[in-house]
Amino acid sequence: MAAPTSAVDLSAALITAPVPIGHWLAILPVAHCITLGAVLLMLRAYPRLQAWLAILGLVLLALIDAALLAKVVAEGPLTMVMGRWLPPFGIAFTVDLFGALMAFTSALAALAAGIYALTDIGDSGRRYGFFPLLMLLMAGVSGAFLTGDIFNLYVWFEVLLISSFGLIILGSERRQIDGALKYAVLNLIATTLFLIGVGILYAVFGTLNMADIAVKARDLRATAPLMTLASLFLLAFAMKAAAFPVNFWLPAAYHTPRIVVSALFAGLLTKVGIYALIRVVVMLLPVERQELSLLIALIAAATILVGALGALAENDIRRLFGYVVISGIGNMLAGVALGGTGGGISGAVFYALHSMVLMTALYLAAGEIARRGGGFLLSTLGGLYRQSGGFTALSLVLFLAACGLPPFSGFWPKVILVKAALDSGAWWLAAVILAGGFLTTIAFGRLFLLAYWRPAPMAAKPAAALWGTGLPLAALTALVVGFGILPDQLLALSQSAAAGLADPEAYVHSVFPGGIR
Repeated sequence: MAAPTSAVDLSAALITAPVPIGHWLAILPVAHCITLGAVLLMLRAYPRLQAWLAILGLVLLALIDAALLAKVVAEGPLTMVMGRWLPPFGIAFTVDLFGALMAFTSALAALAAGIYALTDIGDSGRRYGFFPLLMLLMAGVSGAFLTGDIFNLYVWFEVLLISSFGLIILGSERRQIDGALKYAVLNLIATTLFLIGVGILYAVFGTLNMADIAVKARDLRATAPLMTLASLFLLAFAMKAAAFPVNFWLPAAYHTPRIVVSALFAGLLTKVGIYALIRVVVMLLPVERQELSLLIALIAAATILVGALGALAENDIRRLFGYVVISGIGNMLAGVALGGTGGGISGAVFYALHSMVLMTALYLAAGEIARRGGGFLLSTLGGLYRQSGGFTALSLVLFLAACGLPPFSGFWPKVILVKAALDSGAWWLAAVILAGGFLTTIAFGRLFLLAYWRPAPMAAKPAAALWGTGLPLAALTALVVGFGILPDQLLALSQSAAAGLADPEAYVHSVFPGGIR
């Protein structure tokens, strides 16, 4: 890119020029969540008002993210610089198609969970701060997806971790404290590794702006320890995403909080780790990703198999779904490993969007299973089909989608990933992806036969349908069906997002419209 004729003149022009109105959308989701969280905190004495205000806020968040996504699709990446400090010195929020897709999907999942919480979280949980913590969590998630500064990415990780600690111990039960301890220790280790990596990165590049790093990495590759950096970030983000062999904390923690909290964690938190990994190793360090591709593929294969086998062995459906989350992370890592091929990253992006919706829905379905069947243990469940044919049909759709079977949303990303693996000659990775889907199908078949099809162990009074639990579950299931039957638009967006990561020229130009000095 051409250098500006006068850095002083360029700086003056950018500082005094008004920010386009549309660019404020880049920061608006985060500002909205933080502001609403503060308002909800002041309304602790009014739990019902607090809850309905939170739902309205989540609806508005989804609309903001939809507008942001539409603008990025129409105009390409956009940048909002904090305090009018020019990049790379100021903190920039830079939104490309990948970040906008993830932010919008996370808002939909959070809205569904918020509606479910109207029934699942009582006045006591609301006074403890469920809804303010939910908005703080969404501020962290949105900030992580939208930031263009790698230290700022660390900050938003911390924001979502703080709020997730509060959510996981909501109720202060013994098992929640135990799960929170396991969750906290490993995530704090991962965060520390991430911060160390950021420090080394700043020492090497002298900048924390992602667009600046993406350009400078091309010239410093021969002298800078970029492989060390890539390996450090891989370890940190793999821990946050619950990849093998640092996955043990997830099934030990995700079954302990309230079910709506588990749904939020399963749908959103591990995907932030995958997002950060893709952003750093695919966009910033692509050569190092290529050199680490075999290691990433081996980790992906082990993660898929450990998740699928763990699901087969579980009696508690919450832990079973936790292992399904892990297996899905393996599929996304397989896409990262295959990033050099045409479909690897687009398959990972598609799978991440599918998983955010599906895993949120599965945990909400688990809550319904417990409400109708009296518990979460397969050994004590039965007769759910006879209680409600409609709920059984919704559950079956979600189970088939989790297995990657047509015509639902999980089918297409697996097809893309298998094709990418075969095209790159990694037939063994394609076989592992298919084997993971087969084992997951057996696990869900076992769940369906025991909990739904066999007679109830004892006579049970049918549970009444609740709109607060049925509506979000039905809406998420409709998305799963829609993504599967009409995949063309989402596939095109995933491919465009992957292309933007592989060639970040538009991303860089959004941050430095006049070129880098």
